[in-house]
Amino acid sequence: MAPGSWRWVRGVWAAGQPLFQGRALLVTNTLGCGVLMAAGDGARQAWEIRARPGQTFSPQRSARMFAVGCSMGPFLHYWYLWLDRVLPAAGLRSLPNVVRKVLVDQLVASPLLGAWYFLGLGCLEGQTLNQSCQELQDKFWEFYKADWCVWPAAQLVNFLFVPPQFRVTYVNSLTLGWDTYLSYLKYRMPGTLAPQAGD
Repeated sequence: MAPGSWRWVRGVWAAGQPLFQGRALLVTNTLGCGVLMAAGDGARQAWEIRARPGQTFSPQRSARMFAVGCSMGPFLHYWYLWLDRVLPAAGLRSLPNVVRKVLVDQLVASPLLGAWYFLGLGCLEGQTLNQSCQELQDKFWEFYKADWCVWPAAQLVNFLFVPPQFRVTYVNSLTLGWDTYLSYLKYRMPGTLAPQAGD
């Protein structure tokens, strides 16, 4: 980079610092969750439009994803604060506590957020509680298995190396791909059944 470019990067960094301090951090985390969940849905819808002739972009669907993402932001904000207080850890010397944090996150927050996602979107889409619970039951294990493939390693890095005020932002930076997957899982079309012998 040219010397003047670094000055620009430092200026952007300095301008953004207030967003990661005090009460602004809660707002940053909340809006970041919402924006990236909507962006993940937008990416998924773009794929669906290419794959399914006649389908159009649904801004209402992305708006619902934004709302559910924003509703998760405060939970994640306070969840990480609580984890840091209960299981303090910094660096490789505290690896046992970091592993405990990852396990608690996977065993408590992950299933809770999965249920929140399906039940929240179901509510915003006008599903009955029974319909939303059925969808959760049908899709939960697929969601949870995928979650175990992605998030333990990501959270290990998060708890080992990311400063606390940037934890939700770090997760949000990885979540675009994850949110695209969640949108796929929520809105995928059921496969057609293969014809049975003798039909």
